[in-house]
Amino acid sequence: MRFSRLFAPTLKEPPSDAEIKSHEYLVRGGFIRKVTAGVFDYLPLGKRVLDKIWKIVKEEMDAIGAQEMLMPIIQPAELWKMTGRWDDYGPTMMKLNDRHGREFTLGPTHEEVITFLMKNEINSYKQLPVTVYQIANKYRDELRPRYGLLRAREFVMKDAYSFHSDWESLDEVYQDMRKAYQKIMERVSLRYLIIEASSGAIGGNESHEFVSLAPIGESNVLYCEKCGYQASDERTPYVGEYEKIEEEEKPLERVSTPGVRTVEQVASFLGVGPQRIVKSLLYVGRRGFIMAMIRGDLEINEEKLKEVMKDQSIRLATPEEVLEKFGVPIGFIGPVGIEDVYIVADESVRYLKNFVVGGMKEDTHYINANIGRDFNVDMWADLRMAKEGDPCPVCGAPLKATKGIELGHIFKLGTKYSEAMKAFYMDEKGDLKPFIMGCYGWGVSRTMAAIVEQYHDEKGIIWPLSVAPYTFIITVVNMNKKEQVRVGERIYEILSRNGEEVVLDDRMVTPGVKFNDADLIGFPIRITVGKSVSSGKVEVKMRYSDERVDVSIQGSDSQILSKLLEIKRSYSPPPKV
Repeated sequence: MRFSRLFAPTLKEPPSDAEIKSHEYLVRGGFIRKVTAGVFDYLPLGKRVLDKIWKIVKEEMDAIGAQEMLMPIIQPAELWKMTGRWDDYGPTMMKLNDRHGREFTLGPTHEEVITFLMKNEINSYKQLPVTVYQIANKYRDELRPRYGLLRAREFVMKDAYSFHSDWESLDEVYQDMRKAYQKIMERVSLRYLIIEASSGAIGGNESHEFVSLAPIGESNVLYCEKCGYQASDERTPYVGEYEKIEEEEKPLERVSTPGVRTVEQVASFLGVGPQRIVKSLLYVGRRGFIMAMIRGDLEINEEKLKEVMKDQSIRLATPEEVLEKFGVPIGFIGPVGIEDVYIVADESVRYLKNFVVGGMKEDTHYINANIGRDFNVDMWADLRMAKEGDPCPVCGAPLKATKGIELGHIFKLGTKYSEAMKAFYMDEKGDLKPFIMGCYGWGVSRTMAAIVEQYHDEKGIIWPLSVAPYTFIITVVNMNKKEQVRVGERIYEILSRNGEEVVLDDRMVTPGVKFNDADLIGFPIRITVGKSVSSGKVEVKMRYSDERVDVSIQGSDSQILSKLLEIKRSYSPPPKV
């Protein structure tokens, strides 16, 4: 490819909405362009990288016997209503109606569609197990699309599904997928962790995330240096003990707290520590209003709340809903005297005495509230968001924290979907049994961004060879010098003839522009054809190193090729994490 014909519009300045390097460099390097928030065009360079990631994922799926297929993007609502996920996914789903008023969604995932297919096609245990996958666009109406490809509303994903007649078979495929995902991570040269994870709206009793390490990642990972435990903060249970406060119960008293809403404000105003304040957060779910209570210095883990309530549709109540239902601004809601609300309390609240809660009246709080006397708790649970320093749930050592980007997620679904959709097969005894299922997702487009987050410097991207759009760039310093042009054309022909991916920068622009574009785009190996051609040499430089090597051009084509391929084989950029 000649750069003069390559559609790669590079930019000197980052886009105004770029918060992270992958977003900035993929836009500036001419890989992607925003159509609207969370929706992108993939330009030729971006499509080449995407295709290479796609190919790696496909090869690893094929290697474990998964069969590729393609399912529709548009899905009828009735399938999702059979499993209850039409409500579970809530506003995250992109929903639409056809001209007849029938409800559809643009698929965020395909568990319902694939279960419906297998229900109608597999009727005997002799046809099991089956594992299928697709690589296709998915759609989720993110509230705040951000970070470029990392939180998009349209994205490319590989989703696989397996169907089994026994749990042992599911375990085998689950482990095969785990190994395949490890190979994908290694082939795209990412440093990563495999962590226990929350199953969320997908469901199932076991799941693991494959997390690419990155300081800007939205996955919070807790790990134990002593025993090797690794899990998301949403999944990690709190196993520490809480102090049991032994003191006499004081009379409940409602006090004036004008304009005081947050824990910090209440603590300062009343002169108490946040540990003696209880936060009461109102949620809405299938059973109506739910109050989740936790000690003031701790944070609610909403995934744990959804799990204990067995309701993935749970969401925070809006201020308008709270005011309409209870006549109280949201900052002053509390458990004393509240009606028609199911109360779930974190274990941190169980042994508190004489604590502070919302006063159920604007600008007021209750002090000296006590459980059993002033209100009752319907359910006790671990609702605490785990954090660094908490005890490891396996060995008790203090947990460490890091961040990462979720790229892969594998789930043991069990019979959640098959039972809901009455998807049965006949076993060897002639009895009807629900399929045992697994599902396995991989973010193809977000892998591109994750790679850039680990491989970049102040000049631009540093692509690993396996996913680079092109391997070599030949930079002809002065297109007005016939000898430089002749040598550049010769090397371009040698590499092209050998099947190497190469760009010849034949543009009539300054050398500085050429060098800056080469670094920004991230070509792994730059061959500079400049003044040294007069002494029979060209300069070769790897993208991640300042070291330059002179390569003779006075030998045969095969000798030049051999030297360049030797340099290629030694290319090994270090990740930033």
